[in-house]
Amino acid sequence: MKRIFRYLPLFLLPVFFLPLAHAQYGFDVGLGFGAMQDKAAGTGLDYGNNLASCSVGSADPTCVATSSLSGLSMSIGGNVMAWKHFGVGAEVSFQPGKQNYLELPASVGTNFQSRMTLFDANGIYQPVRTKKVAFQLVGGVGFANLRYYETGATGSAIGASNYTQYFGSNNHFQVHGGVAVQFYLTDHVFLRPQFDIHYVPNLTQYGSNLVTEETIWLGYTFGSQ
Repeated sequence: MKRIFRYLPLFLLPVFFLPLAHAQYGFDVGLGFGAMQDKAAGTGLDYGNNLASCSVGSADPTCVATSSLSGLSMSIGGNVMAWKHFGVGAEVSFQPGKQNYLELPASVGTNFQSRMTLFDANGIYQPVRTKKVAFQLVGGVGFANLRYYETGATGSAIGASNYTQYFGSNNHFQVHGGVAVQFYLTDHVFLRPQFDIHYVPNLTQYGSNLVTEETIWLGYTFGSQ
């Protein structure tokens, strides 16, 4: 819940575009649940050499493969359809929980987790729109933030305890494209399945510069849709 409030200013950004909107059109706010994916890099990190890159399967006994990007994602965002077929919007998608990124042998006592966040500012083209359904093409730019956390266990006089601490992060420019179909359950409440592709140049932490995402949005249209 704290992460949702952290991104609330972006969630409300389209509200500032309301003066552009024609009176008969409204704006959407929504919350989405889905998953994001990218394949493993096919390389590894050498925990015996300050986490330097290494080739998995080589003679290096301290080289460990990194994991793929996968798991649950959440999204928050808003769109303003300022014209009948065109609009603008902003959204953020993030992993609500951390996932394993580098699992080291138990003798090392430390592992590394990661969390991906994707920020987008988009233009929206809506070629088909009726009172019950709208087909949308979305495209824009933004950035990706990949954060890492070190996890492990420590022992003391009061017993064993687990810890998780921030280790570092990477930021990348990204280009976003998506397709969605927005179904109206009532005059204002909608359900929107959406598929997105994020092109993230130099995303060497994974095996591809393409991050794919599938999301089901539940939202509300203020004003007239």
